[in-house]
Amino acid sequence: MSGGVDSSVAALLLKEQGYDVEGAYMKNWINEDDILGDCPWEQDITDASSVAETLGIPFRVVNLMKDYQERIVDYLLKGYQDGITPNPDVMCNREIKFGVFLDYALKHGFESVATGHYAQLDEDSSQKRIIEGADPNKDQTYFLAMMKRQQVAHARFPIGHLQKPDLRRLAIDAKLPNANKKDSQGICFIGNIRMQDFLRQYVPDNPGPIIRADDDEELGTHRGLHFFTIGQRRGIGVPSNTDNKNYVVVGKDPARNALLISFESTDAPGLYSRRCVISNLNFIGNPIADDSLIECRTRYRDPRVNIHFRMIGENSAEVEFQHPQRALALGQIMAFYDGEQLLGGGIYTKIDSI
Repeated sequence: MSGGVDSSVAALLLKEQGYDVEGAYMKNWINEDDILGDCPWEQDITDASSVAETLGIPFRVVNLMKDYQERIVDYLLKGYQDGITPNPDVMCNREIKFGVFLDYALKHGFESVATGHYAQLDEDSSQKRIIEGADPNKDQTYFLAMMKRQQVAHARFPIGHLQKPDLRRLAIDAKLPNANKKDSQGICFIGNIRMQDFLRQYVPDNPGPIIRADDDEELGTHRGLHFFTIGQRRGIGVPSNTDNKNYVVVGKDPARNALLISFESTDAPGLYSRRCVISNLNFIGNPIADDSLIECRTRYRDPRVNIHFRMIGENSAEVEFQHPQRALALGQIMAFYDGEQLLGGGIYTKIDSI
């Protein structure tokens, strides 16, 4: 129970269904010095505890700070230092919520871990399948793409069949104290913190040139490649031209410590890709058959798109898109689908730009 309304309603529904439920808050990060701004962990614990009291269920706080530092924060910082774009929210689910926390739960006699994810489980088949949440605006299956099969076996997603307004009404009807609490934003379990502000505290600035990719002309200076992502339009520091064409980040050149930009267009060098290599493949059920036509999400909130999936090694695949895709970033996650069913995912390790 994070202190938010989604996990609170998850606990409410499980109790109404007759399960023996206990609430737990995962203490993963504490911003003791308040350097980074709003990190509302104390309020979140208070809110989660109040909901548990309202529901009449036990509540505990589980300290996972060391594991979170080693498995998520270190992974995040190393990724940005290496010039890629990691995804801490996806890895938090695999390594923390359904990793060390699930291990803790099983060790203490519990059978499953339930969360407030907008996802559904199909348990009619021989093994559980993850299905998209009923609310298309809230579906979070993308963030579950790297879950291991044995983790899915012990997972519960009680609210996946609900639309968000209906969930709010359930919370209000049950008189949950956080029924109208706003959804949290920011890094997974760190708080309402902008990624740039977080990075600034841990990764030193490394200034370099901003170069127009079309003609190699130097247009300015950046503070560090780790502050930028492919496809970024705002905050580059180079003004648009007299025709109001906007620059966009199209690449990074580590050898020159250069940020590559171009005017936004389908012809911008490096901005669009037709194929890529996905490694560290993870399959929730059976492995995807070689030479398959399936779907994927290239990033969270993007629609599913058609792809051709070809294995090129024991744990890597070449993915070819039916239509070119914009602003793919090394280190990010691709999630694989068969319709609404989540098949698994992997990490971008090579991107062939048009």
